[in-house]
Parts: sequence; structure tokens; C-alpha cells
Amino acid sequence: MKPFDCIIVDDDEMDRLVVVSYAKRFSTLNIVGVFESAEKALIFLEKNTIEVAFLDIELKGASGIILRQKALEIPVCVFISSHTESAAETFELQTLDFIVKPFKFPRFEQAVKRIEEFMEVRLKANLFESSIGGDSVYVKTGHDQIKVKLHEILYLEALKNYTILVTETKRHCVLSNLGEILQEEKFQSFIRVHRSFAVQKQYIEKIGSQEIELKNNFSIPVGRSFKDNLNLVL
Repeated sequence: MKPFDCIIVDDDEMDRLVVVSYAKRFSTLNIVGVFESAEKALIFLEKNTIEVAFLDIELKGASGIILRQKALEIPVCVFISSHTESAAETFELQTLDFIVKPFKFPRFEQAVKRIEEFMEVRLKANLFESSIGGDSVYVKTGHDQIKVKLHEILYLEALKNYTILVTETKRHCVLSNLGEILQEEKFQSFIRVHRSFAVQKQYIEKIGSQEIELKNNFSIPVGRSFKDNLNLVL
């Protein structure tokens, strides 16, 4: 796997040194910039493209959250902060992980494994190529196109800017977000039951207060704000 160019932004010198020392232990991370402020990082990003950002939240000047808002093109962002009250806000900015200070190497290693897994999925993602007649769509894997029958898809699962099409036997990853797919006419038989999940109505076997059960015992969580959608199948 090709190393991922990354930056580290923290206004505390000791914390910067810790993250740098941990990051250097991984061949998949290539540190291309270490900064003490969001402003300096943004100047660097004007002329450079990176794949991973490790950001503190509380910085002198603009915060790490503001930095992320101005640099959403970075595929992977990991916040490292003691301000746990800001975690929810960071995940609205396509954050892959949130590490709470102080932390030890095993926790950083866990974050790097998540980065590697996400980047592998991103690299190998099937492109949602085109719709074909009737009850099928094409997804693209490398140079090959695979025909997937819509009626075989049990549910859709969101993964950042990707969506997993799940059948009883396979999982197809496509480069379209869940909202975009649900707007397609061919996917009108799906209903969204969670921020990250949409299911085929005809496959719902049981509806609970916090989850629904599909055929073959597939369990899907139900989001509070999406419960009204289930009235469509009652």
C-alpha cells in the first residue's frame, strides 16, 4: 500500500512530538507537514495535496474544526483532543476517528488501522456505472462491470462518500453517497431507516423500537428521526 501523505496540527509542542513519533512507526504514513496553527497548515494546503490530517481542536487562532471546514477535500481526518464535548461536532465534518488526550500508542495504532481499512475501501471501491433495463444495475470493479439485480439487494449502508450494496452473499461498494442513490428512480423501493442505512421494504420481517429485522436475520438499527418512515410499511 502506497504511504499516505499526512499533516499534524497541534499548538502543544509535546503533543506534536508524541503524534510525530507514533506516526513515524507506520510505513503507511508519510509526514509532509507539522504545524502549530491552522493558519500555517492552510497556507501549506494551498500548494499541497494530502490524504490524512491529524488535528487538535483547541489551537491558537482558528480552531481545528475551522481548519477541517476549510479543507474538506482531505479524505481522512482524525481529531486528537481532550475536548470530548466537541466530538459530535467533528463527526459532522466527515471525521474518521476521535482520539481523546492523553492517549497511548495502542489507541493511535487503532486509528491508523481504521485509516488503512478506509483507504483500501476507497481505492478498491466499485464505481456505480449505469442503470440497465428492468431490475438490475451495473457496478464497476476495476475494468470489469458486474450486473447486480435490485431485488437481491437487502439494504444499503453508508460509508462516508461511499455506499455498500448488501445482498445475502455479497457486498458491493459504490462511489456514490446514500442520499444520491436513494434519489435514483430504481431505488424507490428502499426506505431510509437510519442515517447510515436504507432497506428494501419487502424484506422487513420485524420492526422493533431500536432496530428492524430483515430476512435471514439481518438486523439494522433504526434512527430516531427516521422512525416515521417505517409507517410506510405498517
